[in-house]
Amino acid sequence: MASCSNCKKGAVLPGEPTGTMVNGAYFAAGPEGNTSRAIILLTDIFGLPLVNCKIMADNISKRLECDCWVPDLFDGKPPITTDKLKVPERVGEKINWFSLIYNALPSFPAMLRNRPTVAYPKAEKFVKELQVEKKYGKLGAVGYCFGGTLAVSMASTDLLNSVVICHPGSVTEAAVQAIKIPSAWACAEGVLSFVPVPNTLYNQISLEDMGFKPEIRRKAEETLASRKGKENFVEYEFKDYKGTVHGFAARPNLAYPEVKAGYEGAFEQTIEWFQKTLPI
Repeated sequence: MASCSNCKKGAVLPGEPTGTMVNGAYFAAGPEGNTSRAIILLTDIFGLPLVNCKIMADNISKRLECDCWVPDLFDGKPPITTDKLKVPERVGEKINWFSLIYNALPSFPAMLRNRPTVAYPKAEKFVKELQVEKKYGKLGAVGYCFGGTLAVSMASTDLLNSVVICHPGSVTEAAVQAIKIPSAWACAEGVLSFVPVPNTLYNQISLEDMGFKPEIRRKAEETLASRKGKENFVEYEFKDYKGTVHGFAARPNLAYPEVKAGYEGAFEQTIEWFQKTLPI
């Protein structure tokens, strides 16, 4: 699957960042002197070079009237650059499975070196050092794809007070069971289908969310729901966005109405969740 200008164009949000870089992290400043709350944005596998995370951080900062930080999870070298891999952008769009694997192979070593278990200590260190310096009253984190997996892990610690998890990558049942703070989940529609391609040895695949598969998403909600009435119950919510695929909340193709609606819905869900769980 060769990269082209259209592959990149559909996934880049309009606008320019208005924040600044501080010690390698992107910083969208809220009102001066407001330290009652702050948000950490944990990026997808494209990291800081993809401008979307900075634009979203700016918007979160404006809406919540607080600081928003985007740490560098990959030491300046994200495993995948924005022009290397194109995934389906809406439900029903088909891609060639053989071509997907062939074009993704060069990135696999970098992805292995930057797997969530490697990136997690960096995110943890960033949050701890930030709190030592800023002493925010409450901290929330929103994670997308790769960052969503990190957000799930961080939700089991005392580092944060609330999380929003958008179409995460690999999530285990044990990680969900360990969550001890409020969590909101923004999920892609989540249907996976294979379509035979005549006269070939491979299939096309309709990818809605390969990472957070429907059965994993269902089990995660069941796990949190099973705590109702118990001492370890924490607030949670799950929302599914019709017509969306993995990545819709972080790098949507706004040309598709359902994808645009899903992106905007997930953003509003994020704002409303933090307003509810991190009140000023």
